[in-house]
Amino acid sequence: MMNLALIEFNQTLLYKFIRFGVVGFSGLAIDFGITYLCKEKLRIHKYVSSSLGFAVATASNYTLNRNWTFEDHASASLTQFSKFFMIALVGLFLSNILIYLLNDKLKWNFYVAKGCAIVVISLWNFFANYLYTFSS
Repeated sequence: MMNLALIEFNQTLLYKFIRFGVVGFSGLAIDFGITYLCKEKLRIHKYVSSSLGFAVATASNYTLNRNWTFEDHASASLTQFSKFFMIALVGLFLSNILIYLLNDKLKWNFYVAKGCAIVVISLWNFFANYLYTFSS
């Protein structure tokens, strides 16, 4: 299980966090692009659209994080992707709760709510993947 006490805050961790952020911005562009296309142009329900954007961005983020952020050059495994995807699913669940609260209950703009959720969930995703998925 993850233990935050095991995290050594050093320059290497900072570089990985910055790289994770760069990958995250590419995922953000993919996520928002697909969400916008599906919701606004194809008129698909906002949560389905958001989930589709999430799924495509997750696949892209896994590949980029694996090869660049965490520099895991061992052969890819279904187990590793499953860990990454499970962490992302928890993030999606939490993200949808935040979007629901901010958009539906507090009446914030949908994209502002989604942006806030992405910032919060990015922290969860980084530390969970750092400690669990790419910990070898």
